[in-house]
Amino acid sequence: MNESYIKDKIEKGLSGSKVTVTGDGTHFEAIIISQEFDGKNTLQRHKMIYSILQEEMKEAIHALSMKTLTIDESNELK
Repeated sequence: MNESYIKDKIEKGLSGSKVTVTGDGTHFEAIIISQEFDGKNTLQRHKMIYSILQEEMKEAIHALSMKTLTIDESNELK
């Protein structure tokens, strides 16, 4: 499993998203910015990502740490 595969899969699953992924092959960290997160709490956002990576989470990805932000939230950090 590599970072670009995870990035591409999330971006395909969340239209218009911007994703950055780092990791060591089994443990990954992702920053995911998507307008689809509007109105959703952290748990709901993470469930969206887990549903996209459902198959990969069974064996290939041991751990995934996520920061999920709306576009407005990401702009506030700048």
